[in-house]
Amino acid sequence: MLFCVFSFNRGRFLENCVASIELCVPGARIAIFDDNSYDEETVSILTALSLRYPVISAGGMQSRKLGGLYGNMQAALEYAEEQALVCFLQDDMQMVRPVSEQELGALRDLLVSREDLGFLQPCFLKGSNRTRDEVSLAYDPDAKCYFRKGGSQSAGLYFSAVSVIHPKKLLEKGWQFERTEPMNDIQARRYFGKIGHLSMPFAMYLPDVPAYRGKVKTLALRIAEKRRRVGFYPFRIMDEADIGVLFSRAPQVLPVAEDFLHCVNGDPTKPWAYYPLKGSGLLKKMNLAELALRRWFQRD
Repeated sequence: MLFCVFSFNRGRFLENCVASIELCVPGARIAIFDDNSYDEETVSILTALSLRYPVISAGGMQSRKLGGLYGNMQAALEYAEEQALVCFLQDDMQMVRPVSEQELGALRDLLVSREDLGFLQPCFLKGSNRTRDEVSLAYDPDAKCYFRKGGSQSAGLYFSAVSVIHPKKLLEKGWQFERTEPMNDIQARRYFGKIGHLSMPFAMYLPDVPAYRGKVKTLALRIAEKRRRVGFYPFRIMDEADIGVLFSRAPQVLPVAEDFLHCVNGDPTKPWAYYPLKGSGLLKKMNLAELALRRWFQRD
């Protein structure tokens, strides 16, 4: 499997993500797609990683102008064209358990054999979505995945930026990543059925990480991060006992991250948060207002 890791200005997190891949999938191929990071620590870590793995920066490939997550994902898709199995991860994520060659082979066979399956979601489910997921996810024993029943959400039904794919399958459809997640969800719906959520996930977003939206931190975002006490909360790699509990559970027991994973330095407040502004109406409005002002001044 090839892991494509997308990076921007979070060197410590990127280093942890790569180390977790190396630990959980020994000998894995890794390529890093960086969106022109300028943070000194990140640049230093990218330089060190470049001695072991390809580090491709925005503008670093002739076939496509890179920039932004989905621009870099398109470049990664083209870069990985000949690979049988590719996993897209982001720098604020990590692998949480070892993955065997047998598992990887089964994922490849599943994607190749099912024409309607374009994307597999390799992450645990978020505790904040537990109530929704218990109602909307149904287990498919043949695929060993959960699929959503119905659903009216604007994104996440057919596509995920974090996914396991068979590149040729997408490229044969003429896939071109769009600018937003909802747009990519619409495109995925044209070509494939709903995304499959692995019943035995192996990766997860780190909780309460610093956020960058549009490469800027507004005042509201800085306040929200202080309130949430955002920081670096890497996961402990699951041991044999942990994995045994995950694999032996009944399919009706959803793989919710807070139920199976633990952070090395103690768990943040549960349910875990993945974006500091979530659930904060006033700060969200302040954030939108500042971003609008920034765009207005840039226009002039």
